[in-house]
Amino acid sequence: SRHLTPGISGSGVTLVYHPDLSAEEIFGTYRAFDEKFCLPQRAHWRRHDNDRSPDRRLKIGYVGPTFYQHSSLHFIEPLLANHDRRQVELHAYAELTRDDAMTERYRGYCDHWTETKGITDAELDARIRDDGIDVLVEVASHTKHNRLGVFARKPAPVSVHWLDFGYTTGLSAIDYYLGDAITAPVGDEALFSEQPWRLPRFFMPYRPADGMGEPGASPASRNGFITFGALARSIRINHRTIRVWARVLKAVPNSRLILDSRNFLSLDLRRSVAEKFTAHGVDPQRLDLGFNSPPWDILRQIDIAFDCFPHNSGTTLFEHLYMGMPFVTLAGRPSVGRLGQGILHDLGHPEWVARSEDEYVEIAVGLSADIDGLAALRGRLRGELEACPLMDEAGFAGDVEQAYRQMWRLWCADA
Repeated sequence: SRHLTPGISGSGVTLVYHPDLSAEEIFGTYRAFDEKFCLPQRAHWRRHDNDRSPDRRLKIGYVGPTFYQHSSLHFIEPLLANHDRRQVELHAYAELTRDDAMTERYRGYCDHWTETKGITDAELDARIRDDGIDVLVEVASHTKHNRLGVFARKPAPVSVHWLDFGYTTGLSAIDYYLGDAITAPVGDEALFSEQPWRLPRFFMPYRPADGMGEPGASPASRNGFITFGALARSIRINHRTIRVWARVLKAVPNSRLILDSRNFLSLDLRRSVAEKFTAHGVDPQRLDLGFNSPPWDILRQIDIAFDCFPHNSGTTLFEHLYMGMPFVTLAGRPSVGRLGQGILHDLGHPEWVARSEDEYVEIAVGLSADIDGLAALRGRLRGELEACPLMDEAGFAGDVEQAYRQMWRLWCADA
């Protein structure tokens, strides 16, 4: 085939969402993928002849399929827009399946733009080498239209995985996993095929979407009851989350739960989820299952957000905070199981991080008992988010550039 493989497929991808498997069991699948598909590509590895000057301007290449209006823009754009072009020359290798106004914005951030659709792994390997890329950054992992096959051929001296899935790629050919000390804790290196490189802040910056509007008044103050909510895809909602959320609903009289996601356009899925809550003693009339896009008005109806586990949510956690509501998370397995913890650490609200299901219930019930406190949070959370490291775009870009520079110097010293 023209590409090595699209990545771990089917049940392999969904393993990261499995509620009962250990981190070690999940990583085993990724390691098997590397052994079967990627290690044979080492036959194509060649020496890199890049100029070994440790302090020169670096050529950085970003490889991915989502350089368009996609949820990843909330994290990729703040980095590309704030790179110091005196220090780095930016190249994008875009596996585009669509082209829109956001694509044009991305083009404007880059010194060089290469569309890779239809280019074989061997051809793209050669192009990256000809471009003299020093640090090549993979941002798709095993999502659709990735180019992991190119990374398996090691076309650049330093290679890095960052962003999508918030988890290892499984490729031993990629040198570093760009994370942080909470989502990729010291001592858990064996769960990553790459060497974890820990930034001094959460590994994703956040830029809000346009047109979200103000958080609005506290729903509980207006309604007289608490509304919980989660804007999570159904794959993240499992028997453990339903069991815990049902416990919270039963402990908070008259409370309601909004679950809003494109998946809930399915009548069968809505019925299935409602039946599961019913089995735990929750009247389905207390559930509001549906889909609204954009979800800003739905967020204005929620008092307290539920994070999923053991695979935490991503973009929606930032959106909940930006719209003035706390979220409750459970810190689980690295690294996708600690996204919520990492976000709340940088925000300065570790008190919303649970270490067990029982503690998750306690935190949610405790928050719901303080309606005045929720109203006060609604008025100040956006400001806290804007003032914390999570929205410090220039600071994040500086930390990433320093990481790239240090990786580069290590390669120069080792060459």
